[in-house]
Amino acid sequence: MKSIRIATRKSPLALWQAEYVAERLKRHWPGLSVTLVPMTTKGDKILDTPLAKVGGKGLFVKELERALLDREADIAVHSMKDVPMEFPDGLGIIVVCQRETPNDAWVSKTAFTDLPQGAEVGTSSLRRKIQLRRLRPDLTIRDLRGNVGTRLAKLEAGDYDGIILAAAGLKRLGLEASIHSVFSTEDFIPAVGQGAIGVEARVDDARVANLLAPLHCAETADLVSAERAFNARLNGGCQVPIAAHAVLSEKDKLVLTGMVGRESDGKILRERIEGRRGEAEAMGVALAELLLKQGADDLLKGITL
Repeated sequence: MKSIRIATRKSPLALWQAEYVAERLKRHWPGLSVTLVPMTTKGDKILDTPLAKVGGKGLFVKELERALLDREADIAVHSMKDVPMEFPDGLGIIVVCQRETPNDAWVSKTAFTDLPQGAEVGTSSLRRKIQLRRLRPDLTIRDLRGNVGTRLAKLEAGDYDGIILAAAGLKRLGLEASIHSVFSTEDFIPAVGQGAIGVEARVDDARVANLLAPLHCAETADLVSAERAFNARLNGGCQVPIAAHAVLSEKDKLVLTGMVGRESDGKILRERIEGRRGEAEAMGVALAELLLKQGADDLLKGITL
């Protein structure tokens, strides 16, 4: 009997993603034995400090990648927004599954536009903070860490007037009813890869690549490729506010919007380009170059223009 082992974090959302991949694999390959290998990552353990100060979102994948390299697992399932730009030798993203909505969600009992001046909003994302300040400079923004359930519990306890979470995660966990509204991607450019699930494996494992092939969504892969190329050219991580969102406006036309910001003074550089879908990665690089010419490098270094 064929078998495959899936390395995953233990959070409810990570387990949902791993189960999603497991079910799709079993649907395409009847008789396949699928085993989850849950593990706790450093990112799951550090809950009192914003990720930007302790090494970024890569903290959520290192232990899973070690399991792949040590052959304790065959694949690892990730939210693409948590996947670093570079991979350890021998590993890579083999497939990208169809994307759920990439938008950010406003979670509160009060409409975002009705919040009183000085209302407290929870998020630790630099990307979200800087876009929040652009829309509502009067708000008080406080750090918020933890899994989705923990964050919702803090909101329910009255610690915040509202919080911002990825709409995709709430939908996947059956918590869509908690969403008051969804920000447009014009108001809130999503994180690179937000809403997409990627499957990482050893690049020389042909057996696993063959098993995963039916799960691949070429359209989502192209969109995420453009976003990640933008981020990679800027050498971005979660230490700086970077956002990118790609969509297909016609069959072969890709529209890519990107943003770079600086938290200290809220300065934002933002541009949009259009091109052919087949040039997705080149478009990401081109958009980054466009912002670099406008001073993005200084923003990324924290220099006041």
